[in-house]
Amino acid sequence: MIYTIITYNRFVRLKANRENAFADIEVYLQQRHDMIPQLVNTVKDFLKHEKDLLVEVINARNNAVKATDINNKILAENKLSGLIDKLNITIERYPNIKGDNTVIKLQTEIADTENKISAARRFFNMATKEYNVKTKTFPAIIIAKIFGFKPEIMFSADQKSYNIPNTNLL
Repeated sequence: MIYTIITYNRFVRLKANRENAFADIEVYLQQRHDMIPQLVNTVKDFLKHEKDLLVEVINARNNAVKATDINNKILAENKLSGLIDKLNITIERYPNIKGDNTVIKLQTEIADTENKISAARRFFNMATKEYNVKTKTFPAIIIAKIFGFKPEIMFSADQKSYNIPNTNLL
């Protein structure tokens, strides 16, 4: 009984650590969300032939803002990151855009924010890994199963490699 209480409380603390770590990321994600419409508005006149990409970026940004739980936010943010990379590659193909001071400033600010997200993501992934390991180790796995603690996804930098753990334990 005492082991059950201690283990349950450990799961609660580990899950709270993961949520707190994601709260740190959300501050930077909000900054990025605020800059994306500015960047799109700045380049839209230059990128008339790339209208579909601009619409995709804005839609992905809006979906990321609307995501409600951590796992859905991670998936939405990974998609948005990929589209921001695609937009930056497209901007590089147009010399008249990449020389624009406003575009340069926004790209620099977004890149700085991406670096902050990356640092916060490492902390989040460490907290997630610690939680996930606890959900998979014996005898804690039994307590996890009883109380519904399941492995959680990591926040990968690459949208193609995010890790959705196997939740079919026991």
